Amino acid sequence: MITNENRVNYIMGYECGDLNDTETLELFSHLIKNGMAWNLQGHYGRFAKSLIDDNYIDKDGTINWDYVNELLK
Repeated sequence: MITNENRVNYIMGYECGDLNDTETLELFSHLIKNGMAWNLQGHYGRFAKSLIDDNYIDKDGTINWDYVNELLK
């Protein structure tokens, strides 16, 4: 679970390519929920928008697990 205390570690892991797909979705869900996705460098906002547009995460930051799990079948 991503918290305000460990968020930087997740961002660093993302930047280094160390997060798996689930961790990446959880990170961007967290960043969308607290608005940081739109305040960090441009890539974060663009990627967050792409996850929303592709229905992985809704505009409120909730992960669409039904959709994600369907894609993993």
